[in-house]
Amino acid sequence: MIAILLVVTAISANQGSAVQLSFPDEPGVKSVEVVWETKKVPAFRIDDKWTTILGVDLDTKAGEHKASVVFTMADGRVDKREAVIKVVAKRYPRTELKVDDKYVELNKADLARANRETKETEAIYAAITNEVLWREPFVVPIEGETGTNFGHRRVFNGQPRAPHAGADLRARTGTPIHAANRGRVVLAKNLFFTGNTVILDHGLGIYSLYAHLSRLDVKPGDLVSNGQLVGLAGATGRVTGPHLHWGMRVQGARVDPFTLVGVR
Repeated sequence: MIAILLVVTAISANQGSAVQLSFPDEPGVKSVEVVWETKKVPAFRIDDKWTTILGVDLDTKAGEHKASVVFTMADGRVDKREAVIKVVAKRYPRTELKVDDKYVELNKADLARANRETKETEAIYAAITNEVLWREPFVVPIEGETGTNFGHRRVFNGQPRAPHAGADLRARTGTPIHAANRGRVVLAKNLFFTGNTVILDHGLGIYSLYAHLSRLDVKPGDLVSNGQLVGLAGATGRVTGPHLHWGMRVQGARVDPFTLVGVR
């Protein structure tokens, strides 16, 4: 078995973004895998290249970060190479919000529920499905809408909380919400903070989340297509009014979902 260490690429990415790495196909290459932040992420072949998508979390330290790229050859040889991701610091603003006190000062039962649900969703995001489930570019769940508050440092009722890990899209109650891409439903139920929530697994550790829905139109195990209806917008959970909270996790990293729009 041969191990070769070579620098194959360097790319820049903002904190809180998804980044696509691509490598030219070479004779005899059977598979390619990228090891990023201790996670093993498969690459897939499109035409004459191998490509994969990695997540750079909101809190990833600015500077150069290395990823190991493992090429497995048809004859069993393994070539290990190196990719460098230059993480660029991004400053996010502070947002103050007023919500029902029960979502800030949790009672014992609500705190236990919220902690239990956090463990459940984090376990989902930790799993990396090797299969690539999407076949088309990622799209916005509400066509034409934009969200500008990803990463905002939030203060609820005067108390600082975790940064906003998604984008809020304007939507009246009952607005149709569509899947950002083809994927499998891994969660569809009411959660304490995000209300009626749907999470889709798109493969490679990429997950999309649709929160505060007034109605759920899918169930766990369903395989939905790009643009398929997953539910209707609403104001369930911790909200200040009807809207869609759209989030994306990439190998557990909190990324601006709009950095994935158009990626295929």
